[in-house]
Amino acid sequence: MADTLGVARSNLVEQLKGPGRRRGPYQREGDDALLAEIRAVTDARPTYGYRRVAALLNRARRASGEPPINRKRVLRLMRQASLTLQPSTARRVIRAHKGKVVGLASV
Repeated sequence: MADTLGVARSNLVEQLKGPGRRRGPYQREGDDALLAEIRAVTDARPTYGYRRVAALLNRARRASGEPPINRKRVLRLMRQASLTLQPSTARRVIRAHKGKVVGLASV
């Protein structure tokens, strides 16, 4: 039957098993407490991105003797809580070279 349909037998077996269990978003122990710390920083500084937020959190954690936090974890939590900034869409003006170089003063 698989040869007739032109598909792999393993694919047919997977389809007969039915849909698998859907995984939810990744949740790690301590994420709720960390998200509260992130919210405290973003409430005070709403223009800070995930890298600055992670740097501030790690600075505070090092001062208190706690281990640092991975910035990718901060990004994941900020994305899940919709705390990330919108990407910049501004385009830089490209200056065309006119073929003549002008110096500030003659040498």
